[in-house]
Amino acid sequence: MLVLSRKKDESIMIGDQIEIKILAVEGEQIKLGIVAPKTVKVHRSEVFEAIQAQNKEALSASSSFLEQLKQNKD
Repeated sequence: MLVLSRKKDESIMIGDQIEIKILAVEGEQIKLGIVAPKTVKVHRSEVFEAIQAQNKEALSASSSFLEQLKQNKD
């Protein structure tokens, strides 16, 4: 993990196309702005984890549905 110190209105670059800007520092909370191409998905970690869980659930539901179809065919 890379740890950087930044102040308000400073930023960091990830590669050539992703910039993370420090917009505000308020107590123990910071506000970030993320500039990235539309093809790059940006999610809060809790949202990303929920999406991953839903995708896994959908995969298992699809697998069991296919098994049911296969059994009904036989």
